Amino acid sequence: MKLFHIACLAGLLWLSGCATQVGTPGAASTPGSDSTTATTTAPASEATHTPQYPAGPLLPIAPARASRLEVMPLFTPSDLWDRIRRGFAMPDLQHPLVQDREQWYANRPDYMQRMTERSRKYLFHIVEELERRNMPTELALLPYIESAFNPQAVSSARAAGMWQFMPATGNYFDLKQNAFRDDRRDVLASTRAALDYLQKLYGMFGDWHLALAAYNWGEGSVGRAIARNQKAGLGTSYTDLTMPTETRLYVPKLQAVKNIVANPEAFRTELPLIENHPYFQTVDITRDIDVALAARLADVELSDFKALNPSLDKPVILAAGTPQILLPWDNAKVFERNLAAYKDGQYASWTVWTLPSTMSTAEVARRVGMDETELRNINRIPPRMRVKAGSALIVPRSATTRTDVAEHVADNGKLSLAPDVVTRRSVVRARKGDTVSSLAKRHRVSAASLADWNDVKTSAAFKAGQEVVLMLPVRMQASRDTQASAGKRSAGKSSARVTRESKPSRKKRR
Repeated sequence: MKLFHIACLAGLLWLSGCATQVGTPGAASTPGSDSTTATTTAPASEATHTPQYPAGPLLPIAPARASRLEVMPLFTPSDLWDRIRRGFAMPDLQHPLVQDREQWYANRPDYMQRMTERSRKYLFHIVEELERRNMPTELALLPYIESAFNPQAVSSARAAGMWQFMPATGNYFDLKQNAFRDDRRDVLASTRAALDYLQKLYGMFGDWHLALAAYNWGEGSVGRAIARNQKAGLGTSYTDLTMPTETRLYVPKLQAVKNIVANPEAFRTELPLIENHPYFQTVDITRDIDVALAARLADVELSDFKALNPSLDKPVILAAGTPQILLPWDNAKVFERNLAAYKDGQYASWTVWTLPSTMSTAEVARRVGMDETELRNINRIPPRMRVKAGSALIVPRSATTRTDVAEHVADNGKLSLAPDVVTRRSVVRARKGDTVSSLAKRHRVSAASLADWNDVKTSAAFKAGQEVVLMLPVRMQASRDTQASAGKRSAGKSSARVTRESKPSRKKRR
């Protein structure tokens, strides 16, 4: 029995010796390193066990460190809100304005509910992009402050979309803005541009609060405010700078929403469940197709389709300019299957017409066989405006048209307008030898228009005394009436002057 105990003890000692031969001297395990390879390659005779002890007492790991994946979570987030909380990485702003905004949002539960319900279509994509770029997930909450997650929002300063891009800033970040789409409203394009811009601003200022102030106020304004404080020997943090009221409240608003998301129970707020999975996916478009037909083939409500594709503000999708659309995840396959089986006629009932000359909306409507009011509404033409030559307008597509809108038109179509000139119908009598051309030149109108008004060809000639209809601008007509009146008055004054001059002067008689 003693021999058995001795043998067991020797075996245990041998096994414990093997267990100490792990790794190489001085090596430390890092996330992602292959410790198994290190054990098999280190010679047993050279390996030694060096225990590592903490320098001080054990402390809990801060959430910011955990969000940077220094410690891997053992379970996936239960929902998207949990995932956002794990990615919080910006320093908290401590300021009375934060409490003020917390109270403001907490007192408006209906408003918070509408915002969060609206965000469920877009939030997963934004969080994915932020994590891919290793950016703080608080930034996914920024559209709550910018637009209440409304991609159709337009500010008084003409900033548009979920991320509220000004036209010039949108152009700088390659957001296409033409007659058929506005990428400042596009979910994918505007999110890409917004995160590019925020990264650029953080690189400039090295501080997320200042970067956010610059996103709202402009980097030049923030830079000048910092320079002023530096010159005056003052601090240069967000709370130190003198800013407009809107920018002063900007970061406190974001911090307030962050605090509510972090702990909704503390504010008696209930966040709607948003699953931690994609809401939509992209689907390729190879032919021009009506928006209403695309929604029907995808089996989604038209309002939901437009919410996912808010950059499309026309009744037709031009494939050459918009080769992809977004559809709810489960409806993408439905759309592709129904599109392949669609045999009920052409996909698009609308096309684009580029105007050969400047025209009134009434004339355009007449030429394309369309109601003038409908033409104005679809192409967003304000009242009392003419459409300039070269403008691209959405007009009905004939049943025989087989070609789709060309890429250079779909990608660069513009709408140019000019104030409409009010005309008045006038009738003149033709002189001997008058033609359409000679009368048009005399009255400074186009020969084509004059021929159209009189239902004749541009090569037609008129008989002497024949009545000819002219549609003359009111200003021109008024000017001619004034000149005619002035001529009569001038003639009258001349005859009166002659009469007076023919009388002998009283002075001379004296």
